[in-house]
Amino acid sequence: MADREVSVVLPAYNEADSIEHTVSVTLETLAAFLPAGSFEVVVAEDGCDDRTPAIADRLAAADDRVRHVHGDERLGRGGALERAFRGSDGDVLVYFDTDLATDMRHLEELVDSVRVGGYDVATGSRRMPGDEQRREPERGVASTGFNALVRLFFRSPLYDHQCGFKAFDREALFDLLTDVEDDHWFWDTEVLIRAQRAGYDVREFPVEWEPTGDTTVDLVRDVLGMGSQILRLWWQLAVRPRVDRRVTVAAGTLLVVAALAVMTVYLDPRAVLSAMAGADPALVAVAAVVYLLSWPLRGLRYRDILAELGYRERVGFLTGAVFISQTGNLVFPARLGDGVRAYVVKARRDIPYPSGFASLAIERVFDLLTIAALAGGTFLALAAAGVDVTAIGGTEAGAAGRSGRTAVLVAGGVGLAAVAAVAVIVATARSERNAVRATLGRVSDDSYVDYVAGIVERFAGDVQTVADDRRAFAVVGASSLAVWALDVVTALVVFLAFGVDLAPAALVAVGFFAVSVGNLAKVLPLSPGGVGLYEGAFSLIVVALTSVPFEVALAAAVVDHAVKNVVTVVGGVASTLLFNVSLTEAVEESQEVGEAPARE
Repeated sequence: MADREVSVVLPAYNEADSIEHTVSVTLETLAAFLPAGSFEVVVAEDGCDDRTPAIADRLAAADDRVRHVHGDERLGRGGALERAFRGSDGDVLVYFDTDLATDMRHLEELVDSVRVGGYDVATGSRRMPGDEQRREPERGVASTGFNALVRLFFRSPLYDHQCGFKAFDREALFDLLTDVEDDHWFWDTEVLIRAQRAGYDVREFPVEWEPTGDTTVDLVRDVLGMGSQILRLWWQLAVRPRVDRRVTVAAGTLLVVAALAVMTVYLDPRAVLSAMAGADPALVAVAAVVYLLSWPLRGLRYRDILAELGYRERVGFLTGAVFISQTGNLVFPARLGDGVRAYVVKARRDIPYPSGFASLAIERVFDLLTIAALAGGTFLALAAAGVDVTAIGGTEAGAAGRSGRTAVLVAGGVGLAAVAAVAVIVATARSERNAVRATLGRVSDDSYVDYVAGIVERFAGDVQTVADDRRAFAVVGASSLAVWALDVVTALVVFLAFGVDLAPAALVAVGFFAVSVGNLAKVLPLSPGGVGLYEGAFSLIVVALTSVPFEVALAAAVVDHAVKNVVTVVGGVASTLLFNVSLTEAVEESQEVGEAPARE
């Protein structure tokens, strides 16, 4: 049993002008309906840079009913509340906004809903139909849209999820907080939704509310922040529990069957199978050997990335770890295999999960940059050779040509975005100026910017760790180029196995472009290992730029991707046996911890 019956927490960030008045009004209101000594007021000061901490200290020293919980760093609204609640004494935990926008005559009803009414959660409502609801919030459009989306996505019966006027049963709240992930403005909504899903009794009642201060729509907080959090919580509660291995395998199978059914409309499958049967098996075997040579380079590159993060490991072990993670990507959708590598290096070499995920982020950026550079370079080379790549899709090329033009445009867009993003990261790595916060600050002045900027900065910082060291950047970049060059050479050897009649220069140019566009298409995690995406983009580019028949181009794409996937699976199975790793266990473990670094 806690020492106090009721603890009221006041979240405070730079509230020097109002905090003393708010504490005074709160104490006076509580004393009017609670016994003396049965309540406390906790100022949850969240990394303020004004006089709020000094004022809170003075108030706490003058009145034993007041406490001050100080924070040196910003935790965000939800984070500051959670820290203060855990340090409080009350059985009933309450909070409301320090601007006192909600009429304080409702405080007794709020507290007693939990204290004597038996509810686990109580929340005021500025939108609930009733006689006491007199004013629509000034941020009407944004608030209406947000609450409508929450009601739609989560089937919530509540009218106002963000009202800063709530009370909780202590045990119920701490049970909910084990799953709550948001640390800022969405915290209120997430607690309410999780409480409903857990079967707790939630009461909503109308309150008088007078808007003060922030009454405008904020781009970062309202659109980027709150919108993304709705999708994140919906995925966790409604989608992810239903997406098990059986569902993903069934969905993937249906997708492949549908694609094959559509393909038979304009392509004779027997022609593709006939083309595959005519491939030179010796050259296909040579292609497999060429591709196998790229794997030690992958391990070498990963060693260099980890070295920049302060960890030194053997190339052999790291090559096996890459084999295992890439095999996981072939088995599981949405690139879940990427997280397997973080699990392997943690379980077998005790490299912390944050460092494991950071190294993956660095590697992926270099992969994307290298593939985009290969596609862009080949694009320019083809243009210089007189090939009008912008005209792909004319009437002569037909449907395949139009699809090829679309693939070129998509690849070009992804490539330009990748190059631009990495260029910005590299530039800011050599500058003392914080470009992330400066840019976000131009579109928003809300404190949620700190939360969003922190996420962006962590990702940019991972890459800057390597980008700031010119030698490391050059070494990792060179090994990335070698890895993907061998990937292209593998496809070229497969082309030769099909007896494609192209001049050597044209074969090399088209091969580089087709493989690059095919790999860029795999950026979208729509199927395990990008199966189908790669073959489709690869074939369309070849048909659009050459006279190679579609069935031959598709057969070559299928064999090329199959050779790479077979080498990957064989290496992955051997590595899992060598390191005694379970792919299923690794995926489950990495999913659980993969969210933790994002909150640190």
